[in-house]
Amino acid sequence: MGKRNETRRNSGGERASGAGRNFAVGKDASAGRNFSAGKASGVGRNSSAGRNFAIGKDSATGKKSGTEGRVGREKKGAADGRYMAERNTWEKKVPSERFKMERNNVAGRKADKGINATRDRMVRGKGNGRCRAFGECGGCQMLHLPYDEQLMIKEKETAKLLKPYVRLEGIIGMEQPEHYRNKVNAAFTHDRQGKPLSGVYKEGTHYIIPIEECVLENEKADAIIGSIRSLLPSFKIKTFDEDTGYGLLRHVMVRVAHATGQIMVVLVLGSPILPSKNNFVKALLKLHPDITTIVINVNEKKTSMVLGDSGQVIYGKGYIEDVLCGIQFKISPKSFYQINTVQTEKLYQKAMEYAGLTGKETVLDTYCGIGTIGLIAARKARKVIGVEVNGDAVKDAISNARRNKIKNVDFYQMDAGEFMVQMAEQGERVDTVFMDPPRTGSDEVFLDALAKLAPDKVVYISCNPETLARDLEYMAKKGYRAVRGGCVDMFPFCRHVETICCLSRME
Repeated sequence: MGKRNETRRNSGGERASGAGRNFAVGKDASAGRNFSAGKASGVGRNSSAGRNFAIGKDSATGKKSGTEGRVGREKKGAADGRYMAERNTWEKKVPSERFKMERNNVAGRKADKGINATRDRMVRGKGNGRCRAFGECGGCQMLHLPYDEQLMIKEKETAKLLKPYVRLEGIIGMEQPEHYRNKVNAAFTHDRQGKPLSGVYKEGTHYIIPIEECVLENEKADAIIGSIRSLLPSFKIKTFDEDTGYGLLRHVMVRVAHATGQIMVVLVLGSPILPSKNNFVKALLKLHPDITTIVINVNEKKTSMVLGDSGQVIYGKGYIEDVLCGIQFKISPKSFYQINTVQTEKLYQKAMEYAGLTGKETVLDTYCGIGTIGLIAARKARKVIGVEVNGDAVKDAISNARRNKIKNVDFYQMDAGEFMVQMAEQGERVDTVFMDPPRTGSDEVFLDALAKLAPDKVVYISCNPETLARDLEYMAKKGYRAVRGGCVDMFPFCRHVETICCLSRME
């Protein structure tokens, strides 16, 4: 089988960006075009939560702007010779909804009056009483809203987007929608006095917002990161400086297994040598004896990726194990593993329901990662084939199959589209295909290959309803119709929502 170097999903490195957890669905206010990623990295860039826009004179026409707009408006402007941009949200308003407001600028001071909307400003430093970093880090965009209202907004936006293709069956929320992230990445730096700080990057920048605890993150992980921060001075370990390239500790990643409670700590260093390594490990374990393994990862490159290519296990096995839908999984530092275990189980249970496996089917799991969906499906199918372009993920998938003594599954390292073309050309066929692509969705090459293989049923799991809608439209031209669809809230307090659809081949 052929091999390719590109990866279709984030199974190796995660980008160190404050916008990394910022997802949205809405429409561009000026052009009426759909957009999906509310990534506010430029001047007045669009963001679906209505968080970034500028008010003043239009840079092209010189006319005043801001008298009428949309949440998520894109405008460049300057007033009194100053560029003004800030993060805002409006109560009971959703992305792409039109509203009117009045705005006065007096000597650089700004005042707003909402005509059709009550303004609920994300005040820096207050975070609606729940998070001091709310409105700065970009990690969550809906913390100011009650959870049931968050669900309503997500369901409404997604249903509107997918209305031409499928009627959604609703959204599945969480009973306890806090501290659900089983993986926490903390970037490290220091203040002017050299005191270590850790947190996340401010959206669209490499400025670190100090964070000691987060509503989204596993509490144990936050505590471990805090302990590491406090240990650094006594061991004379310097934090990394991106500008100068000096310093040692760049990031700390903590992964906590939901079912087993096992904990992995990954120290991302700018060079391979950790001073007083053994004593540092002993000190950390004394504070947190429940840590299962500690790994050093070396990232010497000037990059936005968190993890480097090389690593060293300094305590434990170098991996942890978790249980998902009754299947045990090995999780390495670079393994792709959904960060919300509770909701992932609900998502995969819904996927199995849509697939309706009877034990007679041959199933293809594309973008299979470490084999989560494929191994769960193997219990109800005759045979499962998993395809993944990332070699490390395939090794973990094979290991997971052996770990669970599942013998009716095979994993291949190859581009999934090329794999399906080869199967079709060799006269092979499958009954059901699972696909769980990245946020960019699939592409026409993949979808053409899927249509050529011609499975009876496709279960499409999407983390971006906009690209899902695009792919559903394309698949309709290939003879596939979406017959069921629903949402699972994988990321409470964030704009992101997971959507699942079942497509059937029309005769």
